[in-house]
Amino acid sequence: MFVHGAGGTSASWDLQRLAFPAAVAVDLPGHRGEGPGRHRVEDYTAWVHTTVHEREWRPAVLAGHSMGGAIALTYALGHALDLTAIVLVSTGARLRVLPAILDGLRADHAGTVGRIITTCLAPEADPRLARRLTEAMLAVPAEVTRGDFLACDAFDVMARLEEIRIPALVIGGREDRMTPPKFAEYLHAHLPDSRLVWVEGAGHMVHAERSRQVNEAIHQFLIDLGLRG
Repeated sequence: MFVHGAGGTSASWDLQRLAFPAAVAVDLPGHRGEGPGRHRVEDYTAWVHTTVHEREWRPAVLAGHSMGGAIALTYALGHALDLTAIVLVSTGARLRVLPAILDGLRADHAGTVGRIITTCLAPEADPRLARRLTEAMLAVPAEVTRGDFLACDAFDVMARLEEIRIPALVIGGREDRMTPPKFAEYLHAHLPDSRLVWVEGAGHMVHAERSRQVNEAIHQFLIDLGLRG
C-alpha cells in the first residue's frame, strides 16, 4: 500500500504501481478535492488504519513518501500487528518545515509550490518531470497542501523509533534537499530491523526521478521477506 507525500496524490506512485500491479496507492482525504484534508499526521494515520481494516488489506506492507513515511512510522507505532513491513522513502523521524514555506503557501501558493518542486528535485532532473509535479501539486486544494505541511512540521517520533520492531526499508536520494541524507541515516541507525538503500543522482522525489532503482530495492526487500516482489 503506497501513501503519497504532502500536497501529492496517488499518481505520484504511478511508476511503482506499474512495477507492482497487486499493490494499491491511496489518495489521502481532501487531495482529490473531496472533503477536507487533515492537519496532523495522527489523523491521516487514523484514516489509513480505517481504510486498511475496511478493505481487509491486512497484513500490509505500508510504503510512504515524505509525509507518507511519517504516516507509515506512526502506523507502525500504533498498529504493528497490521503490518508485515514498512518502506520509508525520502522521509525522517522529524519533518520540520521552513516558516517561509508555511507562510508562502498562504501568501503565494503557486509561487511557493514552484519553489518546493525545484527544491524537491535533483539539479539534473528532467524539466518535464518538474512541470508534471508542479501541475499535480497545484491541482491539490491550497488549504489541503498547507495543512499537510503543518502536519509535517508538528511530526516528531525521533525518541520512539526503537519501539518499531517490524522490518523497514529506508530509501534515500543522495541529493535530497528536503529530507537530507542525515534523515535516512538516523532512521537506519535507530530502527532495529532496517536496511538503507541510497539512490545516486536523485532528490526528494527519488521514486519518480529514479523509479527503476527504487522499484528494484522494493522488489528485493519483498523477496527477502518471503513475499512476491
